Amino acid sequence: MDAQGQSGRTLVVQSTEPFNAEPAPGDLIASFVTPSRSFYIRSHGPVPDLRADHAVQVGGLVSEAGAWTRDALEARFPVHSVLSVMQCAGNRRADLQQVRATSGDPWGVGAIGNAEWTGIRLADLLEASGIDQQRARHVRFLGADEVTVEGETDRYGVSIPIAKALHPDTLIAWAMNGADLLPEHGFPIRLVVPGYAGVRSPKWLTHIEVSEKPAPQSIQAKDYKLFPASVTKEEADWDAGLVINAMPINAAICTPADREVLDAGPVTLRGYAVASERAIARVDVSVNGGREWEQAVLEQRADAPWSWTRWCWQGELGKGEHELVVRAIDETGQGQPSRPDDSWNFAGYLATHWHRLHVRVA
Repeated sequence: MDAQGQSGRTLVVQSTEPFNAEPAPGDLIASFVTPSRSFYIRSHGPVPDLRADHAVQVGGLVSEAGAWTRDALEARFPVHSVLSVMQCAGNRRADLQQVRATSGDPWGVGAIGNAEWTGIRLADLLEASGIDQQRARHVRFLGADEVTVEGETDRYGVSIPIAKALHPDTLIAWAMNGADLLPEHGFPIRLVVPGYAGVRSPKWLTHIEVSEKPAPQSIQAKDYKLFPASVTKEEADWDAGLVINAMPINAAICTPADREVLDAGPVTLRGYAVASERAIARVDVSVNGGREWEQAVLEQRADAPWSWTRWCWQGELGKGEHELVVRAIDETGQGQPSRPDDSWNFAGYLATHWHRLHVRVA
């Protein structure tokens, strides 16, 4: 199902309540920086209606609690921008659902985007608030939205380790690609945690709390955790699950489209590759199901370590059916599993296997 958004964009809708949608793959990869109109929307409930002068409360293990509006933050602290990917932990879940059913929306390759985020460093605000250096282990965040997990409805509440909170590229942001955040992307103010799953970057931020323990809300305690394929949702010990923070290496083909019919002769394949803070060293493309590989040409920004890599491969395809495959290698030599079976889990998180699609040349 397609939907025309408020900004004139056409997105593929995965659910309507809450509203979740992604761009068509070709639109996603059309530019290095993803326009707001082509950026995926991940909601856990209705979009809150907040005023521009909304204030964020800061408290917990700090010596100076306070409330901060965007104007106050901008007047007090240096403004900082970061070009960074935002990616849902469920990106490419549809592939895992071909193995067997999972929970969650059937995202294609588009639950990801690369944007310039502008705001102030979270570290500047925390240090000005006087962190208790001896006891601080986590920073908790509340959003104005509500989320239902395992039948429990609660405020959107997540946390990140204190070291990540103090990283100079972790932002309290109010702008995206040089313009104020759209309501669906967190207006008036949100958190941006580069390299981490999108769930750790809450929108519509209301509270920041320095703490000894992670956030107690259900979305932190009973969701966005990784379990082995042998564990069912009913058997899951949530305290034992791997908390999904940093995102693993991934790659996808965005053009041509799956099942597209192409003309014989020259063809161009395009897509993206990501590896959180690590650099993508190589992208391999196969046009015969993975039997033979060629390297793609990479487009990267040396000044943007949190960004994605766009890649391009040009060649010729003869008439007939072709299975196109892509895989990426990062600077440590880490690659991806070859099959979706290798990363299946009941929640459908972290689908990082080789991306495959089929085309026919007429």
